[in-house]
Amino acid sequence: MITETKTRHIEPDITVLEIAGRLNLGNTLLSIENTIKRLIDEGSRRLIVDLAGLNAIDSSGIGMLVTCHAHMEQAGGQMRVAGAQGTVLKVFETVHLDRIVQMHPDVDSACRSFRAASA
Repeated sequence: MITETKTRHIEPDITVLEIAGRLNLGNTLLSIENTIKRLIDEGSRRLIVDLAGLNAIDSSGIGMLVTCHAHMEQAGGQMRVAGAQGTVLKVFETVHLDRIVQMHPDVDSACRSFRAASA
């Protein structure tokens, strides 16, 4: 399966990166990591990584999300993961990713958490 990404903006200051397919070791993973880091370096300070279309992830994909989360924190911003389901969600629960990155069932709830944090 081909991994696809799409970037969109919600409100003026929330960036959403949708990832669909598989997130595993390889050139695509490196490309997605570079995309996320570029968004952060270009000024995104509220980023939601939407994984609703993701159906597989390995340890390299998890490591990439943790690395990007740390990059965002160093830049003074916040990153959320939204939409993980099925086996992807089970993997996240197994490795306790929620202890590092805020997890939300969907993009709307991730957006609400940003609003609540700034209120």
